[in-house]
Amino acid sequence: MRKLIEICDGKAIQKEFAMASPVNFCLEEGERIAVYGPNGSGKSRLVEFITGRYRLNPGALRFDFGEYSKRFNCENIKLITFRDSYGGATDEGYYYQKRWNQMDIDPEFVPTVRAVLEKEIEAAPDKTLAHQTAASLSRDFGLDKLLDKFVITLSSGELRKLQLTKALLADPCVLIIDNPFIGLDEATREQLSHTLAALCSRKPALGIILLVSRKEEIPDFVTHIVRTSELNVLPKCPYVPEKQADEVIRMSNIRIQYDDRTIIGGLNWTVRKGEHWVVTGANGSGKSTLLSLICADNPQAYACNISLFGRRRGTGESIWDIKKRIGFVSPELHRSFKFNLSLREVVESGFFDTLGIPHSVSPEQRAAANQWMEQLGIAELSGKPFQKCSSGEQRLALLARAFVKDPELLVLDEPMHGLDDFARENVRALLDDYFVSQADKTLIMVTHYWKEMPACIDRYLMLSKS
Repeated sequence: MRKLIEICDGKAIQKEFAMASPVNFCLEEGERIAVYGPNGSGKSRLVEFITGRYRLNPGALRFDFGEYSKRFNCENIKLITFRDSYGGATDEGYYYQKRWNQMDIDPEFVPTVRAVLEKEIEAAPDKTLAHQTAASLSRDFGLDKLLDKFVITLSSGELRKLQLTKALLADPCVLIIDNPFIGLDEATREQLSHTLAALCSRKPALGIILLVSRKEEIPDFVTHIVRTSELNVLPKCPYVPEKQADEVIRMSNIRIQYDDRTIIGGLNWTVRKGEHWVVTGANGSGKSTLLSLICADNPQAYACNISLFGRRRGTGESIWDIKKRIGFVSPELHRSFKFNLSLREVVESGFFDTLGIPHSVSPEQRAAANQWMEQLGIAELSGKPFQKCSSGEQRLALLARAFVKDPELLVLDEPMHGLDDFARENVRALLDDYFVSQADKTLIMVTHYWKEMPACIDRYLMLSKS
């Protein structure tokens, strides 16, 4: 991934702005970083280094905005600092009570929301694109209902949305927001959080830096956290919301339709780490469609309220970020292996989540593949062309492919199709041994046959035709 912003061993040139230790920081394309720490810990100073207000030693600060780079870094990076006052952002004659003394508002000097947006569109290099962006964002952020209101009459939450829209009309590569939730009530904080999550979905390559003083202010769409402490910038770490840390899947009011046909209607479902589910239902009830949403194969997931591994879909993650945590078997996957591969190569493709072998296999990966082929009784077939194996042997190879990378979540759609009685019982026993011995592993299995279920199953989801 492109490193949009990188600071390597940065030291302030002016001693009064020095940090306690050299600054190291990196924002990659599509990352949403929360910089978290108490007041005076160095959050704002880090941003001052990034924006150039405080200078660092030569060569310490680097930018790479690629083909989208604009002439000046101030155009590539937009900083939004929310203020509780309206002074400076509205009109020169601002005073304390003016918001509530609207008779004193002079339209010649106090702009409406519409006027502000029109001014930003006029300044944009691509006015057609800016018009489209403004219309889209106004609709998403609810500003289309506020167009004729004077800016000074907006609530704090409404003003924040207007400032976000103004910044985005400049089409920046990086958005930095200082204390986005300060002074907002819970409902407005939630609304603004959803607004920012929608922005992440709309512009997946956009880099975002949020400055927050309290950990509970970190929104769910954040991908990484950087802590600051006593003027030290600590290393970047992946972020998983505490309240969702044990949630593997959360689906809220999921509806999937194709033309006039509803496949899944209004499903609410939560799967937690270490649970073992079986999903059943009649043909056409949506079982395979449900699994396609989980395994990042169905584009309708982006229009649904779905969180996987504690992160909302559409907030910048790639399908490969999801797939690397999932082992998967399905009839659709089985039908997709039409290439000239050996059975071993099919198993080893599970390390890369591909239908082939794009990379060399390490000795450790080869050993893991051998182990699972041995346990599933197909080791002696490792060199045989996959297409010349029986249907049951192919299915066992796909099961080994699902297990081989030791995934957090195993999703098995009719995994025992084509297996004889001995192989079926062997697979059941392996599933029980695997999930009993590893309490943090999660299983979702689709089957029409109750006798195929391993003993470890402890949750049931029954789907019906909509």
